[in-house]
Amino acid sequence: MSFFLSLIGFNGLVILIGVVLFAFCYKYSVGIFDFIEKQTMGTRTYILEKLDLLFIEIAPEKITYGLLGLSFGSAAIIIIIFGLLGKWVLGFVLGIIFAFIGFKLPRPIINYFVAKRVKEYELQMVDGLTLLANGLRAGLSVPQSIGMVVDEMPAPLSQEFNVMLQQNRIGVPLEECFENLAKRVPTQDNDMFVSSVNILRETGGNLAEVFDTIVDVIRERVRLKQKIDTATAQGRFQGMIMAAMPYGILIMYGSSDPEAIERMFSHPVGILLFIVATVLDIVGTMVIFKIVQIKD
Repeated sequence: MSFFLSLIGFNGLVILIGVVLFAFCYKYSVGIFDFIEKQTMGTRTYILEKLDLLFIEIAPEKITYGLLGLSFGSAAIIIIIFGLLGKWVLGFVLGIIFAFIGFKLPRPIINYFVAKRVKEYELQMVDGLTLLANGLRAGLSVPQSIGMVVDEMPAPLSQEFNVMLQQNRIGVPLEECFENLAKRVPTQDNDMFVSSVNILRETGGNLAEVFDTIVDVIRERVRLKQKIDTATAQGRFQGMIMAAMPYGILIMYGSSDPEAIERMFSHPVGILLFIVATVLDIVGTMVIFKIVQIKD
């Protein structure tokens, strides 16, 4: 290495590294720009799309300001606090970590609320389809039966059926309205419901009887999911305990003997080890939750 440096010199090494980086960025420029767009404006677009599914209207500018506040705002606060304490290095390290977490945190939070809403929708489908079948037996048309479900059922089922009803009233074909419903709420039960409605409207058949069959299938599926959630609850609880245990021990030691852990947050090696331990703890927790998660 020293011979190579003496041969080309330090300036030559810098130029060589620059040429290599330029060649790499030029070759993979499309992928790099796509990654940057996805991690910046793509995150805002993703959040706006999910909020639209939740029937929450927020201006795009507010989402931008919120992301900047959670990332750079929290990082600035952390750096200022630790800077006032005279620990600038630790402040910058924690500031970078909080900036990354603050920018990435909204996605899983939004996904959690969307998944919670989809679960509520699945639980309401039994009553909604029963009401829909009763309306068809009473002589109502499909749009009229959907309107009855909108009036009688709570959100989120009533919201989704109301969107479908409003689309049909402005001229969208009913089959396309059902397909849009399946796209907004992509579940197996919803796909089965939409497919059966569209097929029977083309070929003919008794929709009320088909809805009763779908209700029985959904009811059994919900019962099975509840059993699975009960069986995996212990694993999820153990995962949360194991994830929180290192920080609990750190708080205990810090409260009883602060000097024992002071070097961990003042020495570069201690800070590095703390970051590595945190990353490994997060990875281990994700693996545990992935193991106890049973796909449909």
